[in-house]
Amino acid sequence: MNAEQFKGKWQQFKGEAKRQWGKLTDDDLIEAEGNYDKFVGRVQERYGDKKEDVLKWANDWYERQPGEAGAPRR
Repeated sequence: MNAEQFKGKWQQFKGEAKRQWGKLTDDDLIEAEGNYDKFVGRVQERYGDKKEDVLKWANDWYERQPGEAGAPRR
């Protein structure tokens, strides 16, 4: 997922991100507001996760979205 794709899916993504990483606050998500690098940095700051792990989770989430390349169609 690139930065433009991330920004375009931000509204859907932030709900899933809060479910995955419950320590993220609304302020964290407002600060990131569709910025891939800021989001990854915030998760790393709160959880200590490796950047690669956060990116993999985000990319996996994106690939599962209907209508996206590689996503299963139902």
